[in-house]
Amino acid sequence: MPAAEPRADEYGRPIGPPLPEWAPASRPGPVTLEGRYCRIEPLDPARHADQLFAEFAKTDPGDWTYMSVGPFDTREAYREWAEGAAASTDPRFYVVIDSKSGDALGTASLMRQDPANGVVEIGNIMYSRRVQRTPIATEAQYLVMQYVFDELGCRRYEWKCDSLNEPSRRAAARLGFTYEGTFRQAVVYKGRSRDTAWFSIIDGEWPRMRDTFEAWLEPENFDAEGRQKRSLSRSGR
Repeated sequence: MPAAEPRADEYGRPIGPPLPEWAPASRPGPVTLEGRYCRIEPLDPARHADQLFAEFAKTDPGDWTYMSVGPFDTREAYREWAEGAAASTDPRFYVVIDSKSGDALGTASLMRQDPANGVVEIGNIMYSRRVQRTPIATEAQYLVMQYVFDELGCRRYEWKCDSLNEPSRRAAARLGFTYEGTFRQAVVYKGRSRDTAWFSIIDGEWPRMRDTFEAWLEPENFDAEGRQKRSLSRSGR
């Protein structure tokens, strides 16, 4: 991406590039996003909560260490959380559905919505072990990115995590997010302090990244066992 020409205002102060056609982005809605391997749909406790609880009960309780909630000991406790999450519009929660089985296998949300500046964050990501290291995990992220940039008209898409959460940091890097720094003592959760690592993708990067995701998600990139033949980084990013 070429560097923007330096600009100054009438007082000689440097200023950023103009946005003559900018209009505020739209807020995330209760949409369904269809992919080849998975579907993203709004969280519905009546349809999803029991199955999600059963899936998450099979995970390592340590998978919840860096989440603001959980682990959940009972089906009733998870359903209570799901009912509150489903009623929220910011964050707005979605469920990841396996296209083959129709099973609900994960949740994520679009949060800290800032339409005026075209910014939104992906967060609260929790996947069943059945999703991890499968095309579903990557396609789910691609479908949400496509929605954020191509449908909502956002300029900036954020990923934040506990700076000690190495799996999340690796996932952000693999998906093409740029690390921007760490905000010290940014959050208090579960009775402890969190330094927050910030990552982002901006709209000028998205067209190239979209092509990369689409190439990686092609069926011929996977063997009979579903293992990738070419990594995401080798697919064009």
